[in-house]
Amino acid sequence: MYRPVPSVVDFPALEHEVRLLWEEPRAFDKLREKNRGGPRWSFIDGPITANNPMGVHHAWGRTYKDIFQRYHAMLGQEQRYQNGFDCQGLWVEVEVEKELGFDSKREIEAYGLADFARRCRERVEKYAEIITRQSIRLGQWMDWPNSYYTDSDNNIVHIWHFLKSCHERGWLYRGARSMPWCIRCGTGLSQHELVGTDSYRELTHTSLYLALPIEGRPGEHFMVWTTTPWTLSANVALAVHPDLDYVKVKQNGRTYILSPRTSTSWRAPTRRSGHSRAAS
Repeated sequence: MYRPVPSVVDFPALEHEVRLLWEEPRAFDKLREKNRGGPRWSFIDGPITANNPMGVHHAWGRTYKDIFQRYHAMLGQEQRYQNGFDCQGLWVEVEVEKELGFDSKREIEAYGLADFARRCRERVEKYAEIITRQSIRLGQWMDWPNSYYTDSDNNIVHIWHFLKSCHERGWLYRGARSMPWCIRCGTGLSQHELVGTDSYRELTHTSLYLALPIEGRPGEHFMVWTTTPWTLSANVALAVHPDLDYVKVKQNGRTYILSPRTSTSWRAPTRRSGHSRAAS
């Protein structure tokens, strides 16, 4: 009644069988032809960094992208199916430095900026090809020969045009902010680059209470409680809860504003990074 099932499954071979099941009848090409001329649905791919082979976390994200595109294809909508590759950034440079055995940025200058940039492009090209093969094996449907690369002249010119338009509309401004700075690399670090250096660890910190003076009201302060004192230098606002009652307490000639509720009875609202909250 049933076909015999092997006790040991060759999953890689099974993946290739499924891939050929769709490739041989040109299923993806036929789908695009069927939807050509239908309502347009635009999907802008957040490009994966072409710096190393994909990991499982990359595969998860690309699977979700594929689900959305397949769903809209089922609605008869025309799409361009354009994959993207992020070709720039500190990660690419650091990996090339490792390949060349460099320990400092001065060695890059001695090596030659043009030659170093060429090595970065070669690495991007190498891993873009590897990621493409991995994504095809994953089952993702994209117009792979039409992938965009962030280091292309076309992409860079469009970015500069966008910035020019923002400048002409007065949307750009010069400001100052606290941010992590890498002395070795001579640049600010993004959150992703901090994660890449394994900067997130479980630590135990004691909480901190502060008396923040209120502008224009001498002698009055908000009592503030925070468990993340390292963010105080970058805080831009103080959050208070609209449903809590606050009291004024006088001590030693000062007035402190705080909530009489205990912290265990207080349910935190949605918190935004860079904010502390008034003490309870």
